[in-house]
Amino acid sequence: MTRKGMRRGLTVAATTVAVSALLLSGCASKRDEGTGGSGGSAEGNVNSTFSFAASSDPKSLDPAFASDGESFRVSRQIFEGLVGTKAGTADPAPLLAESWEESSKGTVYDFKLKTGVKFQDGTAFDAKAVCANFDRWYNFKGIQQSEGVGYYYKSLFQGYADKDTDKAVYKSCEAAGDSEAKVTLTRPWVGFIPALSLPAFAMQSPEAMKKYKADETSGSADAPKLSQYALGNPVGTGPFKFSEWKNGDHITLERNADYWGDKGQIEKIIFRVIADAPARKQALEAKEIDGYDLVGPADLKVLKDAGFNLINRDPFNVLYLGINSKEKELSNVKVRQAISYAIDKDALIKQVMPEGTKTAMEFIPSSVRGYTENVEKYEYNVEKAKELLKEAGYPDGFKTTFYYPTDVSRPYMPTPADTFTNISQQLDAVGIKVEAKPMKWTEYTSYVQGNDKHGLHMLGWTGDYNDPDNFVGVFFNGEKPEFGFDNAELFKNLEDARQMSDQGAQTKKYEEIMKQISDLVPAVPLAHPVPTLAFNERVTTYPASPVQDEVYNQIKLSK
Repeated sequence: MTRKGMRRGLTVAATTVAVSALLLSGCASKRDEGTGGSGGSAEGNVNSTFSFAASSDPKSLDPAFASDGESFRVSRQIFEGLVGTKAGTADPAPLLAESWEESSKGTVYDFKLKTGVKFQDGTAFDAKAVCANFDRWYNFKGIQQSEGVGYYYKSLFQGYADKDTDKAVYKSCEAAGDSEAKVTLTRPWVGFIPALSLPAFAMQSPEAMKKYKADETSGSADAPKLSQYALGNPVGTGPFKFSEWKNGDHITLERNADYWGDKGQIEKIIFRVIADAPARKQALEAKEIDGYDLVGPADLKVLKDAGFNLINRDPFNVLYLGINSKEKELSNVKVRQAISYAIDKDALIKQVMPEGTKTAMEFIPSSVRGYTENVEKYEYNVEKAKELLKEAGYPDGFKTTFYYPTDVSRPYMPTPADTFTNISQQLDAVGIKVEAKPMKWTEYTSYVQGNDKHGLHMLGWTGDYNDPDNFVGVFFNGEKPEFGFDNAELFKNLEDARQMSDQGAQTKKYEEIMKQISDLVPAVPLAHPVPTLAFNERVTTYPASPVQDEVYNQIKLSK
């Protein structure tokens, strides 16, 4: 495990949108620099309350039962995991675990824990607390095991104490003294350490979870009823602690005075819920908030010219054109290849994506292991597309449905309607006629991912951590209604790669898989868009992270 380069300052360069001298610095995994910072009052007349516009309420204040960005934005302030990320990257680095050793061919991990750390309720963070969290996840029951509730544990650890035990990755946890925890897996998993950087696997106070009945969930997987703990009693080790949640309006956090690391300038965080994107922009312009996320491409120049600080996250996502291979025409690999040749990705990016967006040649960004240039790049070629359609038996083209979402802006898809229009026109040029199927975002993902009654669709993914399985494994590790794609050889290759204990050999395996995916075209990777945040001029430093591991004790304010 490489643990070098734990702190890196990212300065806004000419290639980004920002024009102010805004430094994107800080390290989400080395939070003890300047330990004991006295906060805003010591900096002069700095307003130590920081207000940020959230697009919605969090799903849950218990990160183990959350999978959405707004929940994790809040939970990253309250909780910390054994593993964090190197500043400005998606790479793992020590956090509550100062170090770890791997043994038994990648099935045993010995964690050496940071000492002197307490949860916000005053109880000790120690090896027993670590094991209590691991055992809690493994013993989830009922709806807690559903993707709608315990999504990340189900997806990554795959089995539980009472269900799918033959698939379970986790075996046991042993407290070998106060500051040493031994975690044993049932089989090798190279992605184990990177996965622990996810907020879903943050360390939570066992005493608080017991007191506020964290595991008393009810309802259904589609409509779960949150526990008393998840609604207003979360307790972690982070620099901020929970204060108030007024549903639909705001969440307030206050500084954890006993935090083990740098306390920073900010004494209070207010997450204001502003669902409408134009309203978030207006709130910033009126100085009612200090910042917001996912600035629309059309708003960039306006805010830049007005003197607001705009910063980009490094793109760690992918926008793709989904193809349902259950449809007769789309089941033909030559048709899917023709679609790839028909799309001018450079023109698409220039016309509808924010500045700095990168062309996607495969389903992982270039910063992820397994990325290779040795794939078919499908450079824009109308004649080649027509030729392949003719070879497939469709010289005059064909007609299919094309689903796209409305009333939403995602990091990988800032303007869905414009993107749909651009792609549909390019497909029309080679003879593929599409029937537009717009759908509300609240219904869209469950529809296109839950059934195979569609032709084409647009969707994307923002990576959670730096591992190829977190991208291609999510998409293509088995037959899914979203793609209707079935290839036993690819599925087996992905499962074999996930379990390889030698990282170098695994990387080569993923390079082979990327080539296989490129040839089969189960979907078309389009772009790696750049998400942009906007801030009041008083925000001089912000810890931008490609995986949104952004903790607000690292923010610097000028006034």
